[in-house]
Amino acid sequence: MNATKYDIPATGWKRIVSRADALFLMVASAAAGVLTTAMTVTGIVDSSAGKVTLTLPVATPRQMVSGLSLGASGQYTALDATIPVLPPGPAALLAWAGALNQLGILAVLALIFLLAYRLRSKILFTPGSAWLVGAGGAVLALAGTAGQVLDSIARSRLADLIGVNGRVAGEYYFFSLNFNAAPLVVGIALILVAGVFQYGGRLQKDTEGLV
Repeated sequence: MNATKYDIPATGWKRIVSRADALFLMVASAAAGVLTTAMTVTGIVDSSAGKVTLTLPVATPRQMVSGLSLGASGQYTALDATIPVLPPGPAALLAWAGALNQLGILAVLALIFLLAYRLRSKILFTPGSAWLVGAGGAVLALAGTAGQVLDSIARSRLADLIGVNGRVAGEYYFFSLNFNAAPLVVGIALILVAGVFQYGGRLQKDTEGLV
């Protein structure tokens, strides 16, 4: 399939993204990629080197809050805990979780850069565009989901190690999952968009053959 170059008609159309806007998006997405990667690496290094404060899940309903007014009762399901040194196992899981979440962010930023570049060069369809969009969506969905699972396992394990859950004999606890469906949903949407790109490219090719 040949690359397709588009032109804005003289009247009746207004370009939503100008060449200057596309250039700004390219620079902004590249800068965001560098900044977020540096922040992720710094966070991983800091958490593995010394004291760290994490929000840990509390898995049991026995952690009750006392002293509430109006006869109210309640329980807490999370706790901010400061740990002097993270154990190697949870530290590794948190590091992998951070890396995978960052990979999903980079996939989105790379797609923004690619689409801005295509708009700036006036070339919308190329043989690899649909594949790149689909691959970016798959990376976002898989990395975002796996990162959240690893993060939840690590935090649950830490909560168990510091004894915040207060489990009784015979009680089994694996991990508490706090799941954000946004990476999975957006990733699937991008895969569908890739299918639309591919179908649109085929229609464009067929149309060019009829001219």
